[in-house]
Amino acid sequence: MAEIQYLLWLSTCPGLPPRSQVALLRYFGTAERVYYAEGEELTAFSLPEKAVSALRDKSLERAERILERCDRLGLFLLTCRDGTYPERLLQLEDYPLVLYGRGRPVRFDEEAAIAVVGSRACSPYGVKMAGRFGFGLARAGALVVSGLAQGIDAAALKGALQGGGAPVSVLAGGVDVIYPRQNDWLYQDVAARGTILSENPPGTRPDGWRFPLRNRILSGLSLGTLVVEAGERSGALITAHAALDQSREVYAVPGPIDAPMSAGTNWLISRGEARLVNSAWDILWEYESRFSHKLRHPNLVTQEEADQRLEAAPTPPPEPEPRAKEEGLPVLPRTQLDQMGEEQREIFLLLAEKARTADDLVGETEIPARRVNTALTLMQTMGYLKELPGRRFAAAVRFEEQG
Repeated sequence: MAEIQYLLWLSTCPGLPPRSQVALLRYFGTAERVYYAEGEELTAFSLPEKAVSALRDKSLERAERILERCDRLGLFLLTCRDGTYPERLLQLEDYPLVLYGRGRPVRFDEEAAIAVVGSRACSPYGVKMAGRFGFGLARAGALVVSGLAQGIDAAALKGALQGGGAPVSVLAGGVDVIYPRQNDWLYQDVAARGTILSENPPGTRPDGWRFPLRNRILSGLSLGTLVVEAGERSGALITAHAALDQSREVYAVPGPIDAPMSAGTNWLISRGEARLVNSAWDILWEYESRFSHKLRHPNLVTQEEADQRLEAAPTPPPEPEPRAKEEGLPVLPRTQLDQMGEEQREIFLLLAEKARTADDLVGETEIPARRVNTALTLMQTMGYLKELPGRRFAAAVRFEEQG
């Protein structure tokens, strides 16, 4: 039987985290030997009972269904046994045994790949900077790697596409699950020009707990990670610290000292954990000799011309005005929104678009359920939110537009 079926069986064992999968594979040598291992052979790994039970289940039906679905959807698979699997990922203690992909396969070890990350609830400054860096990196021949979230991810990918690049987007759910749905246009553009990747089988929901796991792949595929804009508790800081743990470089875009969305990036810079950068070549100069076949100094484009190109980039159709405005809700000063914590602000902005459940918010924000529920309770107490039937929440006020 093909090794890939055993790798799929091992990589999808319930309750078995990536680090344990890698440890088992290294100990037994092949996924097939793990498959045939008896219970007593597994005791040395101190695995939870759920994982041991999963390893005792020798059915390969799940693996066969995954292969059939990948074939039906036209997806490619890349396993840790393939010669084209990134050596950069193999350096990790918890590398994914299998990657699922849509688009063009990439030889990452031959690419000057830079991960670009940041907050979803970012400022106009953050959107502009992410677009500029995505554009500049792509024009210089670098490979832009990001997620697919609203905010910094979307702006960076949009900039990379406009700069002629073929970016890579790493998803927390399956490669066939477009999330958030409003980024369908961006997903289609990246899949057509670049690559969509995930360690999860097709059809997997992008549950909140999967995003921190996904982040190690973003940084692991890349030479360095650029944090464009992040608050004090932003998920982008998880990616930055994953990069540091992987002995990769971290870069950060500075922002105003009183801007909440620049608190995280300024903190990284002040602690010496990230290098302050102002342009794509502030990042790429040290890789130029190693990737001379990829990196180039393109014809100069003024910042005004670059911004004009970014403005001209395809954008999704406009969304209808939030219901809060239609219902004539009370208007509060913008300063009250700015004074919220990053997580509260991100949750409020989502609920200003449409009503959502707490579970919806956990999946869309990567914020743990406990903190989502705390934020909902606090904002209800302050009169910012209201609860609707079906345990859904919506904005009870709206804030003044930025001047």
